[in-house]
Amino acid sequence: LGNAGPGCAFQAFSLFVKGKEVPAASRCPGGGEGVRWRCCRQAFEELPGIHRHVALHHSGDVGRQEGLDAEPAEAGGSPADGPAPAGSPEISWALPDTSRVSRDDLTSKVGEVLLYYCYCEVKDPEKLCAWQKALCQHLHLTGKVRVASEGINGTVGGSKVATSLYIEVMLSQPLFKNILCQEDFKSSAGGAHCFPDLRVGVFKEIVPMGIDPKIVSYKETGIHLSPQEFHREVEQYLSQASHGQSDTILLDCRNFYESKIGQFQGCLAPDIRKFSYFPSYVDENLELFKGKRVLMYCTGGIRCERGSAYLRSKAVCREVYQLKGGIHKYLEEFPDGFYRGKLFVFDDRYAICSNEDIISACRYCGALWDQYKLCSSQHCRQLVLTCPSCCDKGLTACCPVCQEKELKVTSRASGQTLKEECECTRRRPRVPIEHVSQRMLDTGK
Repeated sequence: LGNAGPGCAFQAFSLFVKGKEVPAASRCPGGGEGVRWRCCRQAFEELPGIHRHVALHHSGDVGRQEGLDAEPAEAGGSPADGPAPAGSPEISWALPDTSRVSRDDLTSKVGEVLLYYCYCEVKDPEKLCAWQKALCQHLHLTGKVRVASEGINGTVGGSKVATSLYIEVMLSQPLFKNILCQEDFKSSAGGAHCFPDLRVGVFKEIVPMGIDPKIVSYKETGIHLSPQEFHREVEQYLSQASHGQSDTILLDCRNFYESKIGQFQGCLAPDIRKFSYFPSYVDENLELFKGKRVLMYCTGGIRCERGSAYLRSKAVCREVYQLKGGIHKYLEEFPDGFYRGKLFVFDDRYAICSNEDIISACRYCGALWDQYKLCSSQHCRQLVLTCPSCCDKGLTACCPVCQEKELKVTSRASGQTLKEECECTRRRPRVPIEHVSQRMLDTGK
């Protein structure tokens, strides 16, 4: 059906739905108003919807009708699945029944954004990717989903009805059974409008650390601490550090632009631009971690899974702990706890807040400011903190070099761009070497 026209799709569909309830279309199967199909307790008003449903759920039936050598499916599975690899859970192709949900409720702009991940063995990432894409489209969700042989990582936005159905189906997916649970989904106010589109793909890692999962596995992770346990650990760390007695490092695993607008008190926040630089950061600063207890945290917990495994592989730390559920879950329990400032998120909101603290400043005037915008220069995708007053003065780029280039670009012919060369990135070491004295660590700075 992939390259078939609408007529072929309908004919193939009609071949195998004999005996199923199919209300007669008011027009010929080429499209137009009044064309409706019903299958598997779902109603379809448009061809793309029924086409996708047929491809996902009934391609085996279509193949048999066309005389193709399709293997019969086992009871309960999708005809398109074929035999599952030995030892791997079956991937269910089920989509939720939305026939009783109004379109307005399903597509409401008032909703939420979900953040989740699940590490598990995936024998067929391409199949999981196809199902995930169909599921999100079916529920009108936008966002980003990464699938790999080591699991799935996603952040999606939509109406509360849609996200609720999404969680329900994800929890019923046999692949995630006894691994993924309700509390693994972190939610915040938002919706489908928080993302420009839907992007679902297969990658080598579900979080890009740049290390082969076979070399550093999520199975070698640090000790997980609940938000309550982590809170007590940070409280003890800060108390001991104030008396010069701490043997602990509170490590932020995120990028510098994330920790700049919000972080735990007394943390060590590496000045790195990408998580893929984290392994090199650890390698260059091994002396810093020798004999230390390390408390790690990140946005939702996923970067700590591989990050803690990498740190543990170096066998220099006394103990490695990580915040389960990340800052997201911590703020649900302790909105006025030891995390101050905003929480950076990777969508069009850029940040969400739980307290009124502002810990960052305007790039140009130094006034307290923590609301990011994209650099105004066409060739640059860096984020910039520039307050309204400076914006009114035209200071909207991430650095003076970009500001000057922006003026040159706007005066040139449309479509002509320049290569990125910002002083804010060019002058920053790719992997900083920490020159942290023992006294600074002891005082929690």
